[in-house]
Amino acid sequence: MTPAERLFQSFDRVYVLNLPDRADRRAEMAEELAAIGTGFGDSRIRLFPAIRPADAAGFPSVGARGCFLSHLAMLREARDEGFDRILILEDDCDFVRGIGTKLPAALDALDARGWDIFYGGYEAPTDSADLGGDHLAGEELIRLAPPIPVRTTHCIGFGRAAIEALIPYLEAMLDRPAGSADGGPMHVDGAYGWFRASRPDLACWLASPRLGRQRPSRTDIAPPGPLDRLPGPLRRAARGARRWLQRRFA
Repeated sequence: MTPAERLFQSFDRVYVLNLPDRADRRAEMAEELAAIGTGFGDSRIRLFPAIRPADAAGFPSVGARGCFLSHLAMLREARDEGFDRILILEDDCDFVRGIGTKLPAALDALDARGWDIFYGGYEAPTDSADLGGDHLAGEELIRLAPPIPVRTTHCIGFGRAAIEALIPYLEAMLDRPAGSADGGPMHVDGAYGWFRASRPDLACWLASPRLGRQRPSRTDIAPPGPLDRLPGPLRRAARGARRWLQRRFA
């Protein structure tokens, strides 16, 4: 069984979020998918066109608003099409070295335990005690306590209960002013953190070790960084070196 076939045993649909003008990231994601045995030609993979709004409308940036709206749109589509379990991959997700064995092991443990939210990739403290949960012996999971925040959404899964509850939760955030004590416009990873804190009944697990990491790439959410200002050849070489190191020592 290929890693992709094992993936589709756990998820009804895999979304790949990509701005239509980011052909570079789309090509890189095609390579990542091919490495596990699938691609954009597979009907179970949905290349989802990311939203680029005209203004920030209270969000930290135009890109942050677009990412938030894009995640909400994918959740709505998943609900309307009746999917019970979805995985969202943002187009800067690189699978880790050894994904062929790490992915099936993590999903076997996940399905055996039952879940509502799953982080295959994330930024968080590495010590399971700092995450408020237990690192299960012999299993590739950490149970994440509801109030503990984790960053990034480049590889995140949702079950039906979370999908149905998240949609009105995120919609309510859109109607509040920025900085609202009840939760207003914010980065979508922060919004997911607020949601988890409000729903301690939902089971949230982290893959440990991670299954995916963010690929070094020009961001569409934050202002350009120093690397983005380098001449093209230098920029590509620097990002290539960072990506190699990230894969080598992941």
